[in-house]
Amino acid sequence: MKIILSIKPEFVERIFNGTKKFEFRRLIFKNSSVNKVVIYASAPISKVVGEFEIKSVHKKKLNELWAETSEFSGISKDYFFNYFKGKTEGYALEIKKVTRYNKQLCIKEEFGIVPPQSFTYLREEKLHTKQELIEQSTF
Repeated sequence: MKIILSIKPEFVERIFNGTKKFEFRRLIFKNSSVNKVVIYASAPISKVVGEFEIKSVHKKKLNELWAETSEFSGISKDYFFNYFKGKTEGYALEIKKVTRYNKQLCIKEEFGIVPPQSFTYLREEKLHTKQELIEQSTF
């Protein structure tokens, strides 16, 4: 199953170039069959730009999570702890395989949904991703 995640453009670029191998979340999806993330790059891009496979989901106390993920977090320690402010635990989606689309997609036209604030589950009938729109890139 796929979800769409809203991710800031600077972090999207780090995911694509391989320097960010973990996507952090304060809350996470409950459906354990989620294995792919469709990337919605938030403003100013505001487009669906690619996807990645989830290798694993880490749920840990913040100090442990940072210790395990910091090398490929793609963010600073200060940013990490500010993001999780008020939380004792956090989640990290470990990124396995990244696909960058050749064409950026309008979320409303291609998927029939509005941009998610955090994430949205994608039903198979809403997936219109065509092979010619994507370019495989493995990190």
